[in-house]
Amino acid sequence: MEITNVTEYEAIAKQKLPKMAFDYYASGAEDQWTLAENRNAFSRILFRPRILIDVSKIDIATTVLGFKISMPIMIAPTAFQKMAHPEGEYATARAASAAGTIMTLSSWATSSVEEVASTGPGIRFFQLYVYKDRNVVAQLVRRAERAGFKAIALTVDTPRLGRRESDIKNRFTLPPFLTLKNFEGLDLGKMDKANDSGLASYVAGQIDRTLSWKVC
Repeated sequence: MEITNVTEYEAIAKQKLPKMAFDYYASGAEDQWTLAENRNAFSRILFRPRILIDVSKIDIATTVLGFKISMPIMIAPTAFQKMAHPEGEYATARAASAAGTIMTLSSWATSSVEEVASTGPGIRFFQLYVYKDRNVVAQLVRRAERAGFKAIALTVDTPRLGRRESDIKNRFTLPPFLTLKNFEGLDLGKMDKANDSGLASYVAGQIDRTLSWKVC
């Protein structure tokens, strides 16, 4: 099938991926109101056409934190990419580099910061969850820095994971051949099965709910 629109990827993914994996990528929390509102917000952004302007040479390059990228589009952190394809974050890193833009690697990637760095040059940021064990957090930051990552994208909106109903129905957990690679040596790389969602149980056990402006 020839893909001509990015929205077509979702339909193809639904055909090819196991239900648990597809539902994880495609769904949101509760009634998915925020997911729908995010899409609606994008639909309200309009291009303003400029008439009788020379468009023979177009440059959409811009900068983010001083780093030049080819277009005002970056790759946001997405966890567990090897559930979708064996290359996972490796392929994403190579694609971002080839496109001249920034990839942000998820803390919960199925490839480590070192493995992603080994794919070759590229501008990369690291998305960081704040764990209860601050030593874990410090180690992750130092490893990302050593691997050449240029910025930390600090996630502060997940003191509790949203009630992802699809994950509960599917009893979501990582397939046995995958781990949270950034945490393998810290005994935090595995996600146990649970009576509802293994991810929700993992977050409840590891992420620091006390994080605030006063406690950082």
